[in-house]
Amino acid sequence: MPEDAYDSADVERGELSRLAADTATDVRSFIEAVTTVASGTSPDVALPIVLLALSQVLASGARLGAIADVVPSERFEPDSGPEPDVDPLRVALANAFDGLDDYAEVVDPVLSADVVRGSLSGDVAAVASDLAHGMRHFESGRVDEALWWWQFSYLSSWGSPAASALRVVLSILAHLRLDADDEVVADAEFDALHP
Repeated sequence: MPEDAYDSADVERGELSRLAADTATDVRSFIEAVTTVASGTSPDVALPIVLLALSQVLASGARLGAIADVVPSERFEPDSGPEPDVDPLRVALANAFDGLDDYAEVVDPVLSADVVRGSLSGDVAAVASDLAHGMRHFESGRVDEALWWWQFSYLSSWGSPAASALRVVLSILAHLRLDADDEVVADAEFDALHP
């Protein structure tokens, strides 16, 4: 075999390792961002922070959803320890999103037009829980297990609520920035036309 020849399995393994490292970086950023929002220390920027965090982690999920199925080396999922209680995070996020938390959504736009109530805090906390589960595998050195978990859970659980939450946050921000009182708009138009 020539010296410049390479093993395609090694190349694929390297690409998956880079993808796992990039995903882990995005997961850490997401968890840090939502924890900051939940702390209530920066209420003026809570929605923009969540908008950015959801967009970034959904881009990671899209990369995972677009590749072939990751198959872990073990035929069972190694125990990553007890699942952390995300209820305190959900409650803190509900406080941060007070008055904006509940929304309506279509359950499955492909199979049903049924509308249910959703909660921004519940969705964001559920996404954080799923991502943290994969992070525990990654931090334990089980890179293929972490990738498998993040990919599987993106398609089966966290992708949809993350997308719903992103749409809600975008809608809230659009209303906050674009909705204006008709009288204020008329006064501004008058002032602009009559300096």
